[in-house]
Parts: sequence; C-alpha cells; structure tokens
Amino acid sequence: MRVTNQGMRDWFGMFPSSTFADDSCHLIAAMGNTGVIESNDGLVIYDLPIRQYGKKVFREIREFTDKQVKFIIYSHGHFDHCFGYAPFIEEIKEKNWEMPKIIAHENCVRRFEKYKLLDKYHDWLNKQQFASVSGRKQKILVSAHETLDPTIIMHGNEVQYSFKLGDCTFNIYHDKGETDDSIWLWVPEKRLICAGDLMVSSFPNVGNPYKVQRYPKQWAIAMEKMMKKNAEYLIPGHGPLIKGKEKVKDVLSITAEAMHFVHDEVVKRLNESKWFEQIYHEILEIYPEKFKKHKYLRPMYGCVRFAIHASYRLYHGWYNSGNPTDLFPAKSEAIAKEFLRLNSEENYIEHAKKLYEEGKLQLALHILDIIIKGTDEMHNKILLEALNLKYKILKQKANDETSFIAANIIDNAAYQIKEKIKDLKLN
Repeated sequence: MRVTNQGMRDWFGMFPSSTFADDSCHLIAAMGNTGVIESNDGLVIYDLPIRQYGKKVFREIREFTDKQVKFIIYSHGHFDHCFGYAPFIEEIKEKNWEMPKIIAHENCVRRFEKYKLLDKYHDWLNKQQFASVSGRKQKILVSAHETLDPTIIMHGNEVQYSFKLGDCTFNIYHDKGETDDSIWLWVPEKRLICAGDLMVSSFPNVGNPYKVQRYPKQWAIAMEKMMKKNAEYLIPGHGPLIKGKEKVKDVLSITAEAMHFVHDEVVKRLNESKWFEQIYHEILEIYPEKFKKHKYLRPMYGCVRFAIHASYRLYHGWYNSGNPTDLFPAKSEAIAKEFLRLNSEENYIEHAKKLYEEGKLQLALHILDIIIKGTDEMHNKILLEALNLKYKILKQKANDETSFIAANIIDNAAYQIKEKIKDLKLN
C-alpha cells in the first residue's frame, strides 16, 4: 500500500512541529495535530492527539513553556483529536492547578455517548481502517470509556462562541463537515485559523466507507467562511502548517470548489432521475484535471470516489439501483450456486484468469466471487485456485491504491483470504 510516501507520513504527523507568529503559536505534529496558543495568562490548546501520542505532545509543549493550560478546545470528537489528555491531567493534579475549561459542540457529547454504546463495534471498525499502521492483533486502539468531557458546550446551530485570554481573542465557529460536531478557531491577533479535520491536507475525508454521513456542501461553505478571515496561518487537523495568506486562500478555495463540484454534479443527476451507478461513473469521467493535480487534493486518505457516495447519501435511501431484483435480494451464495449450475467452476476460473491477464482486475474479482461463494469447500482444489488468484489481485490493487482507507479495506480482505487459504490447506 502507498502509505510510505512523504504525503502519507505527513498525514500521520511524521514531520517537524512548527513555531510561528512571534514564537507564540505552535503546531505540535502528531496523529492528529495539536495547536497551542500562548497568551500572557496561560495556554489555549486546540485538539489533543490519539492517546498513544499524548506524552509526545505534552513533552514538546513543556520544552517551550511552563504556562498553565487554561482552555482545551475539541475540533470534534474523533479519537485522534481529544483522547491524548492524560499527561496534562497528571500535571494539573501534581501542581494543584485548576482544571482547564473544555470547549466542544453538544454533538461531541452525543458522539462520546455513541462511542460508549458501540464501544466494541468502533474498536473493531477502527482496527479495520488503521490495520496497516496499528496492526491487526492490538487489543484496544482507544477506550470509548475514557473521555475528558466538555465543560463549555456550544448548542444547536449556535455558530460562534468567543472568549479572551490575556492579549488574545478566541472566536470559535460551528460548521458541519467531516462530522456534525466540528468547530474551528479564529485568533485575529495571530492571524491564525485552527481548522481541525475541516482541513486534512489531502482530499477531504468525506464519504468514508466505514463511517456515518459526512457533509460535503456544508464543509465547502465552512471553508468559504474561513477564507473571509484572510488568515496568514492555518493549522490543519493533519499535515504541516499552511503558511502565507495566498497559500491559505488557495488551499481553502480549491478544496471548497472540489466539494461544491462533486455535490452539485450529484444533485444535477438526481434531478435527471439517474441512479447511483450512472451518477458515479459519469462524475469520475468529468472530474477536472485541476483537482486531480492539486497537492492538497491528493486522494491519499479521502478521495473523490468516496465523496460521490457521501453526496448521494445526503438525499437518497438505500435502494440505489433502480432494479427491483435488488430490493429484497437472495443470498449472494445462493445466487452464485445458480450461476455454477449453468457453467462449471473450471470455466469460471479460466475466464477469471483471462480477465486477469488482460488487466481487467475488477471484472476478474466479480467472476472469482461466483466460485468462492458458490463452491462447496469439499471442492478444495478449485476453491484454493480461486482464492489464490483473488489474493494476488487484491494485493496488486492495494499496492496501486492511493487512498489509505481504500487500500486498507482491500488489504484487510487479502489478509482474510490468506488466512482462509491456510485453513483449507490444513483441512
């Protein structure tokens, strides 16, 4: 998988931290980023990383200041933006300091409650999404029952919360984007925006195959609001500091434009009574080159293919083919067995090989699935042949895939097939 290029390393926080704005503002690189603003009266921290990076972030902050943490702001409730708090709480207890005020949107509180309700599911899900970097054997990536809960909560459609600390003003805005609880920070005295995952230094993570609905149109509008601030610095949720008014404007502008494009093209085709398959392939055919080539729209985490799904899901239910055969489908295994009644496994495997040799990998996978789903395990030889070819194709597709999420999905399936092959050989 393409997870070792510089862009992907940057995304996971493997780049130098930054100090800027008269040495009073800092980006601490981690999974994800932490923003630190020093005022005369203490520190404001925007986001805390995944639990495993908490000590690293704490050490880096204490290398340049011993000021007390007065406010912590959660850009949203994802585990890589508000779970690395333990070292800060230990310090507060040791020094007998007052607890900092914790600011978040009310939907962040609901998110924490949802994580507790679905703790085992989310642990399984996150292991799937991050298997290539966290490993498949790790017991718990993050505990849903260990949260530092907000004490100042923005409610409903409340779009702004402001406070002052020392010589700085902190203006917080709520806009939907990757999540329904996202908030971003504007510090006018420092010309600084902290964007959280409203900016992730690649194509936005909108339409994640594992996760709930994201909001491409509102996300684009949020970026247009940020553009009006004329910021000189932008701390993204992932990736290095974005510096310079023109650079910040360009990154926000092109990302908003790309999301408007995908959303609006989906809506246009819905109004033309088209079904998802047609919409999906048509938009991929007309997706502009300027988006494909822009550094900050690289499909290394999210990608345009996911964004089409996200935009479609905003307005459409689960029946998305227009074919009533798909309304209440038979089991895929039963369908595959009927295909095999019409033709032998040998003919299917030979055709799959032919497609593979022609470079038609996706079509080859569909043919192989008929064998894999419809063949009794007693027919060990033909099943093993199909599984081995599918494994080979999936590894090739995972290696060629630019999106980290898509590559993990494909590689996880290859891993499971490899385990299945081992079991069959033992039997």
